[in-house]
Amino acid sequence: MFSLYALFRALTSTRSRRAFERAATEVMVLLDAFLRPGKLIAEVEAMRSLQAEADRIEATHPVRAELLRREAAHTGLR
Repeated sequence: MFSLYALFRALTSTRSRRAFERAATEVMVLLDAFLRPGKLIAEVEAMRSLQAEADRIEATHPVRAELLRREAAHTGLR
């Protein structure tokens, strides 16, 4: 049988605390997206324009195209 003390110890472990912090961060990001959809739309439009520019210049400037794609990916991760 699982005692309250064992439950408390499980919730206060470093591993559980990290998992809870990650979950809380994800919830905050999701709430931010719901509360400010314009910001999310602007980021997606910026990513799309960077990708389109990278596609346009890839034949002549492959290194620059790769940098644009990385910037678009970084924007998507924020």
